[in-house]
Amino acid sequence: MRRRSPLAGLALGLFLLLPACGTSRLTATPPPEGLIDVAVSIVPQKYFVERIGGDSVNVSVMVGPGFNPATYEPKPSQIQQLSVTQMYVRIGVPFEAAWMDRIAAANEHMLIVDQSEGVERMGGTDPHIWLSPQLAKIQAQTICDGLVEIDPDNEGFYHANLGSLLSDVDELDVSIKDTLAGLESRKLMVFHPAWSYFARDYDLEMIPVQIEGSDPSPAEMAGLIRMAKESNIKVIFAQPEFSTSSAETIADEIGGEVLLISPLAPDWLDNLQRVADTFSEVLAREQ
Repeated sequence: MRRRSPLAGLALGLFLLLPACGTSRLTATPPPEGLIDVAVSIVPQKYFVERIGGDSVNVSVMVGPGFNPATYEPKPSQIQQLSVTQMYVRIGVPFEAAWMDRIAAANEHMLIVDQSEGVERMGGTDPHIWLSPQLAKIQAQTICDGLVEIDPDNEGFYHANLGSLLSDVDELDVSIKDTLAGLESRKLMVFHPAWSYFARDYDLEMIPVQIEGSDPSPAEMAGLIRMAKESNIKVIFAQPEFSTSSAETIADEIGGEVLLISPLAPDWLDNLQRVADTFSEVLAREQ
C-alpha cells in the first residue's frame, strides 16, 4: 500500500487537456459532500468497497461491465476524475500494468491500495484472486485498512462492516462446499482460465481452451475435443467479455453447448453461489 495524504488537494479542480484537442478541457466532478471518493479497477471490487464503506463511500469503476480488463484503455475523463479521488484500489488485472503509473500521476495525494497484498498468486501471475472466497477475506481486510487510513474517526464503523462481510463469505464458502459435494465428475472446460482459484478451493479441475491469452491451434483444438469426449464433457463455459467462437467449435464437435458465466458480475456473493449451482448442475449431468 502506498501511503499518501488522501484529503489534500481534493478541491483543486485540476484540468486535463484532451489529447486530440488542445483547446478542450475536462473537469473532474467532486464526490457528494462528506463521502470518500474511491476508484477501483474492475466491477467486483466495487462490491467489497461498498460492503465495507457503506454509505460513506462513492465508488467508481475503471473497467466497466462488458469491457475486457486485459485490453482496456481508460478514457481521458476517467483519468481526470482521479484528480478528486481519495483512494484507488488496484488488484493486478493486466490493464494496470500499462496504466498504473498514469493513474498514480493523476493525483499525487491519492492513496493507492493493492488489493492483492498478502495474496499468493497461482503461477505468480493469475489475477483472478477475487474468485476465491478464502482469498477474498484477505482482500477485504486490505480494503478496510485503506478506508481506516483515510477516515480513522470511523474505524469502528468499517470494522463492523468488515465483520459482517467476512461472516457472509464464510457462509458462502460452506454453501459452495455443500453444493459441490458428492460429485464424481469434477472436470469443467472453460474458454478463459479465470476460475483456477475457485477450482483450487473446491477441488475442481478446470480445462482451459485459451492459454495465456491465445486461442488454441488446430492441433490443440483437436486435443481439447478429444479430451472433452473422453471426459464426457458436454458444456463449454465462456465469458461475455470474450469471443465464443472457439468454445462454440468445440461444443459443436462434442454435441454440447456453450454457457456464459462472468467472473466480473457486480454482486460478487450472489454470483459465486450461482456459478457453483451451475457447475453442480452441469457436473451432475456429465457423471
